[in-house]
Amino acid sequence: MRDGITPRQFQESEGVGDWRVLGEGACTFFRTGSFAAGARLVSAIAELPDLDDHHPDVDVRHDGVTVRLTTITDDYYGMSQRDVQLAREISAVAREQGVAADPSSVQTVLVIPGAPVTAEVMPFWKAVLGYEPRGDSPEEDLVDPRARGPAFWFEPMDEPRADGGGAIHVAIWVPYEQAEARVAAALAAGGRMVRDQFAPAWWTLADSAGNEADIATAMTRD
Repeated sequence: MRDGITPRQFQESEGVGDWRVLGEGACTFFRTGSFAAGARLVSAIAELPDLDDHHPDVDVRHDGVTVRLTTITDDYYGMSQRDVQLAREISAVAREQGVAADPSSVQTVLVIPGAPVTAEVMPFWKAVLGYEPRGDSPEEDLVDPRARGPAFWFEPMDEPRADGGGAIHVAIWVPYEQAEARVAAALAAGGRMVRDQFAPAWWTLADSAGNEADIATAMTRD
């Protein structure tokens, strides 16, 4: 990818303060206050030039609009200079309409099935979900072809569970500045720390029944 950039390079670019890089791209939330105002914002975004071959993913709700930017090619899935430029243009459109961005409100979820041999279980999940392999990592990732549901990343297990089964946990991608507060809230709500040696990339926590979740950020993932 000729103009591909790292999450850190995107975040350090000028004019992208409204945006936060999560697992599936750069995201922001525009707090419009009504569905009608959100629809007007989306209509204005749609008038930007050159969106046919590089368009944002947009989710309109009653109180605001979530926008996600990702560059996807046959062999690349991530940030690019085109995303930087489009982020600036979308933020400018929002400002013209008097709509404020609230990047602290964004998050995405990744589902992580584990198996001793991931190639043996991926076809099952592809079939039940109607997903497709991600172009740049087809042996590890499945994605929703319509970008609606969470991505699935398949994690090899060092050894099977005692009952011979696999294990599934989730990763919650949050803005870097929100991560430690989210971890603290989970611990205060009865969770326990499983491992934190990979922080700030991710912290692994578990509930009282042993179900695990990662609080993940794009920090240090260059």
